[in-house]
Amino acid sequence: MSTLLNGVAEAQPSNARAEVPTFLMACGTGAAGAVHALALSPYVAALGDWAPSGLQSLAVLVLLWLLHKAASPRQGAWLAWAYGTLWVSGATLWLYVSLHRYGGLPSWLAIGSVALLCSALSVYMAALGWAWVRWRTASVLANALLFAALWCLAEMARAQVLTGFPWGASGYGLIASPFVKLAPWLGVYGLGAVWAFVCAALASSLVPRHGRARSWLGLALAVALTVALALSRPAAFTQPVGERLQVSLLQGNVPQDQKFDAQMQVPMLIWHARQLIQAPGQLVLAPETAIPLLPSQLPEGYWDQIRDAFRGDRHGLLGLPLGDFDQGYTNSVAGLSAKTLGSPDGFYRYDKHHLVPFGEFIPNGFRWFVRLMNMPLGDFSRGPLAAPSFAVRDQRVAPTICYEDLFGEDIAARFVDASQAPTILANVSNLAWFGESVAIFQHLQVARMRSMEFQLPTLRATNTGATVVIDHAGRVTHALPNNTRGSLQADVQGYQGVTPFAAWAGHAGLWPLWGLCAGIVLLVRWRQRHSLESGASARP
Repeated sequence: MSTLLNGVAEAQPSNARAEVPTFLMACGTGAAGAVHALALSPYVAALGDWAPSGLQSLAVLVLLWLLHKAASPRQGAWLAWAYGTLWVSGATLWLYVSLHRYGGLPSWLAIGSVALLCSALSVYMAALGWAWVRWRTASVLANALLFAALWCLAEMARAQVLTGFPWGASGYGLIASPFVKLAPWLGVYGLGAVWAFVCAALASSLVPRHGRARSWLGLALAVALTVALALSRPAAFTQPVGERLQVSLLQGNVPQDQKFDAQMQVPMLIWHARQLIQAPGQLVLAPETAIPLLPSQLPEGYWDQIRDAFRGDRHGLLGLPLGDFDQGYTNSVAGLSAKTLGSPDGFYRYDKHHLVPFGEFIPNGFRWFVRLMNMPLGDFSRGPLAAPSFAVRDQRVAPTICYEDLFGEDIAARFVDASQAPTILANVSNLAWFGESVAIFQHLQVARMRSMEFQLPTLRATNTGATVVIDHAGRVTHALPNNTRGSLQADVQGYQGVTPFAAWAGHAGLWPLWGLCAGIVLLVRWRQRHSLESGASARP
């Protein structure tokens, strides 16, 4: 290990060679970033299981090849920033739909807002490019470890710093790859780091300035780790518990411009009430804000009729806003059953914890921006991090609302008490804000990753899609067509147990991964300085 981590001086960028214009090289990394975003789309996934991870890997190899050619850390920062900006922009271009079509922003301002957000989020990638060019060594192993650690730190920073925006993380492009077997161990960012290590090791075999032995070493490391993962058997940390549960998942397909229009709400309210009352499932799941009004604002007798339908052996989870002017309002899920009818509120209550900036709370200094949009926005109150599950017969169902399920470290907090840990995950969403964009497919991949991390089935009831049942291995077993109205019927088996990721993230969040990656960076830096000092002292 010591030998592999040594050898610094020959790896530093040479100032003697002519520097390729940064703009031209940034065009190359920007194009690679756009390819990375394309790898996260359903169009590429339709080509085969290999396509998303293969195309994503190719994009990062281009980034690494150009970073190897960077003449200075500053140029490396610009290259990585261009990559990150096109990557995040391409993966989240659907934000334009909500800002322009439903928010009423002029097209130029909506596009500019998305571009500004994505360029700001790519500052973390710029830091990666600067640090890797500045600190890379002649050691294949050290370079690969350094790149993997910096990649993981950049992705976690985008996910957690300020409000966090983890959409489009590289791990979601690896769902059909051998690396996904690491999900229950390391979570989405950890498995992304291992993949980045393999890419960096492979890239070293493509760089001419490495000697033949080092080139073969990089290729051997990449192939050995990938083959080992491909041949390994997935570890099982959970097992079936209780009886299979009959579920009914509702998909209202309500156009976003009608959802909060008082004149258009009556047919929507009638359809959801009829489905909630008549659906055959032992658990009926309705989407986020399926009922877009407070219970006190509903027509007389409407709420009581729905509650009365869940006496006996029926259970319901439906999205609606709750609260009042004095206590504040929440984006919530109400759980109805014979047991909850006797509680003070008359229902189980889950309040969304991880709120969407601009949509559910307004960041300081941005009210001027919100005033430009024609959206029913507000400042919601946050719910607790580790909310209790909803009891459905002998199962414990853990709800999340919309993009909350991107934060696996938050969900892991519900597994600290193993005796009360969820046996089924449930997500209610409304992606009508983003039209018929790739957001529906991307959110489905997120839900599949959560099932793989926790080895639990996931139920998804959405307004426009994807309304699906996902098993404990992350496979979609039942699905409704997107952008249609209907009710999905399925039998679901609950699972109990705690994966290693749920255990360490439940107690410490992502801090162990932060610490590990920071430690790798510090180790490589220490070895670099030690090698430089040793070389200086050896000179006559």
